Amino acid sequence: MSKRAVLEVIALDAADAVAASRGGADRLELVTDMAADGLTPPRETFAEIRAAVDIPLRVMLRLADGFTVAEPGAPGDADALVEAARGLRAEGADEFVLGFLDEDGMPDLVTVERLLAELDGCRWTFHRAIDRAVDRDALRKQLADLPGLDTYLTAGSATGVDDGLPTLLAEARAAGRGEPGYGPHMLVGGGLRLDHVEVLVEAGVDGFHIGGAARPGGWEAPVSSEAVREWRTRLDG
Repeated sequence: MSKRAVLEVIALDAADAVAASRGGADRLELVTDMAADGLTPPRETFAEIRAAVDIPLRVMLRLADGFTVAEPGAPGDADALVEAARGLRAEGADEFVLGFLDEDGMPDLVTVERLLAELDGCRWTFHRAIDRAVDRDALRKQLADLPGLDTYLTAGSATGVDDGLPTLLAEARAAGRGEPGYGPHMLVGGGLRLDHVEVLVEAGVDGFHIGGAARPGGWEAPVSSEAVREWRTRLDG
């Protein structure tokens, strides 16, 4: 590889953050409620983690399970998302993770653009909603000019990296050719294992995202510095 691979680790609290940082994580994704695949953490949690570590933090903007936004007036609707974004910005958050689809499985540009107005140029990741889109290539092209978008978190498939590997390799080739919409960094995560790393690295992938893999004891257990260090060593090797 021509440059050090990015290793992003999911953190639920300050203890996770410290352990991940000690293990060699480059960046953290801050979430709560992994039973719902990761929702927006409280402002207080962000503040505690920000005080505990000095590596970049990307905060999830997602208030309900699923990848479509709730109807107006329902919990987790677009107004609530905007309020969450505003509060986190006020707390000092400057990197985010978000992504919503409409009922047809294409990007919900109305909601995304409302949030980007609050983020005011902050860098952000479009998360695994891409793995539920009806047309990944069209989604990338629709989002290509949005300010701050620098990363896609993807497993290549809604069911994880095992099934998504051919798609990931094809998209890595498209990025290598400089195709429109493939400029943002590819961050691979979702059922990612160490035995996936070699083929992904050979294809030019240099972004890796782990959650459960950083917690050998399961989601009820904290992040293990040793587990993160194993990933760091493999990526650096």
